[in-house]
Amino acid sequence: MSESTRLNVFKTYKLYVGGKFPRSESGRVYEVTDSKGNWLANAPLSSRKDARDAVVAARKAFGGWSGATAYNRGQILYRIAEMLEGRREQFVREVGEAEGLSKSKAGAVVDAAIDRWVWYAGWTDKIGQIVGGANPVAGPFFNLSTPEPTGVVTVIAPQDSSFLGLISVIAPVIATGNTAVVITSEKSPLPALSLGEVLATSDLPGGVVNILSGKAAEMGPHLASHQDVNAIDLAGANAALAKELEIAAADNLKRVLRPQPVDDWNADPGTSRMTAFLETKTVWHPTGSLGSGGSSY
Repeated sequence: MSESTRLNVFKTYKLYVGGKFPRSESGRVYEVTDSKGNWLANAPLSSRKDARDAVVAARKAFGGWSGATAYNRGQILYRIAEMLEGRREQFVREVGEAEGLSKSKAGAVVDAAIDRWVWYAGWTDKIGQIVGGANPVAGPFFNLSTPEPTGVVTVIAPQDSSFLGLISVIAPVIATGNTAVVITSEKSPLPALSLGEVLATSDLPGGVVNILSGKAAEMGPHLASHQDVNAIDLAGANAALAKELEIAAADNLKRVLRPQPVDDWNADPGTSRMTAFLETKTVWHPTGSLGSGGSSY
């Protein structure tokens, strides 16, 4: 069969929830177009039920993921970066179409995103060294502070940076042992949905990251008020939506990371997005004594 007579095989984009690829429970889709208004694909328009299912999956995965060693989490994140590198050309095309970039500029964005993922992979077993440690106390006690993940984190992805911004808000959440429910950029969801395919074929346990495409204004209030969501990152929310979600989040004392203007996602992100979703546990333990002389250690 000649190439000219082949049918176009369009890609079907699906959600990524609990390690599987469901269509939206509602059956709804919406059109995704490129920067010039040309049709690219139909993306699932997630519903409130999809958001609830994602929270259930994230909670189920939290125990195993937070209980894994930091070194193991780093290995898994690095494996994801390897697989992103292997599908680089696909992401270059999708990012270029989503953001109206030339192939060379889209390639630079994708390379920066993969590098950012590797960077966070290296932090998994180091972040504890800068936010925890032994505290000096007056008395025969050890006093140790250690970071622990907050729990299930809802992430509203940046609207204009469909891949580098997306990875810059997902990676720090899971690197520190949290699980995530991600609402993609509404206008440019395709790179995020393709990221789900990479995560599914890596060593990342299902449910650690759950990816929903659709309207943040529709799903956000339900997730912000959900009693089993522990924190929310409002990176991609506009001022009005951010205020609404912050008020809803107060109902169960969620930790909230307010929107912070980012002029350049290529800039050094620092550690703030990792520490934003960590809790500090402090343990006291008596030092005890050694030998008949009662000397302490």
